[in-house]
Amino acid sequence: MFLFSAANNAFSQNNDQNDRIYSFSFGPLAGFVYGQSFEYVYKLHKSSDLLSELIWDIKPIFYLGSQFDFGRADLTSGAGVFASLQFKAGFPAITGVMEDRDWTSNHSGQLTHYSEHTNKTAEFFWLDFCAGTSIPIANQFYIKPLLAFSWMHFSFIGSDGFGTYEFENWEYHPFSGEVITYMQDWLLASLGVSFGAYIGPLLQLEVSFKYTPLTYCAALDHHITTKMFFRDFSRWGHYIEPSGSLSLKLNKADLTLEFSYREIGRTRGESFSSSDNNNYFPSANEAGAALSVIDTRLVFKIIF
Repeated sequence: MFLFSAANNAFSQNNDQNDRIYSFSFGPLAGFVYGQSFEYVYKLHKSSDLLSELIWDIKPIFYLGSQFDFGRADLTSGAGVFASLQFKAGFPAITGVMEDRDWTSNHSGQLTHYSEHTNKTAEFFWLDFCAGTSIPIANQFYIKPLLAFSWMHFSFIGSDGFGTYEFENWEYHPFSGEVITYMQDWLLASLGVSFGAYIGPLLQLEVSFKYTPLTYCAALDHHITTKMFFRDFSRWGHYIEPSGSLSLKLNKADLTLEFSYREIGRTRGESFSSSDNNNYFPSANEAGAALSVIDTRLVFKIIF
C-alpha cells in the first residue's frame, strides 16, 4: 500500500511538473570530502624533477551546504535549459598528517629531508555552478551537455610532529606548536556531459563527466620556523571529474545521494618569496599544486 501511494504521489507530481514545464528546487546538503592536496617546487625550469613535495591530508572533512536547481520539470518531455548552484562549507578539524619531502642534492635523486606534522584543515569552502541544455533521447533517457565553473578554498595548519635529515644521519627532531600553514584557491572552467534515466516513477539515475586543462591555483605557504612566505601562481593542470547520483522522487521533493571523484594533475607557474609577507621577490624555482579528492553528499531539495 505504501509503494502504491508513493507511486501515485510521484505520478501526480510529474503531472503538475509537466503542466509547468519548468521548475526550480532548493534545499540543504551534507557530506564529506576525503583525499589529499599537493604542493610542489620544481628543481629546474620546465623540468618535472621535484625539489620539494608537500602532501596535505583531507581524511576526511565534513561539510554542510545548500543547492539550487532550475530546469525542465520532466527532462524527457522536450529540450530545455538548466542551471545548478551548489555551496559547501566545511567544519575545521584534524584531517590527517602533512608530509614534507625535499630532494636538494645535486649529485643524486635521493631524499634529503623529511618531516611530518599533524594537519588541521582550518578553512574549506567550495562553490560549483553549471548550466547547459537538456535533450531527451528516448522515453526515459536524456543527455545534458554542460559548462561548469568551480571555486575551491582550502587552508591548512601543520603542527607538532618531527623532522629527519640526511645531513644529520636521519636523526629525529621533534617539533612543537604550529610549524607551517598553507592556503590554496582553485578556479576551474570545464566542459562536461551528463546521461540520465528515470527508473520507474520513484527513481532517477544520472552519471556525468567533466574535463578541462583550464585550471588555476593561487597559493600562500608560510614556513613559520624559518619565517619565510611563498606566493605561488600556477595553472594548466588537467582536471577530470566523473560523478553519479541516485534520486528518490518524493511528493514535491527529491532526496539525492551524490558521489564524485575530482582530480587535478600537477600545475606549474611562478613563485615569489618574502621574509615579511609584504615585499615579494621572484623565486629561482617554479611551483605547482594538485588535488585528488572523493566527495560524497546527501541532498534534500524542495521542488517549487
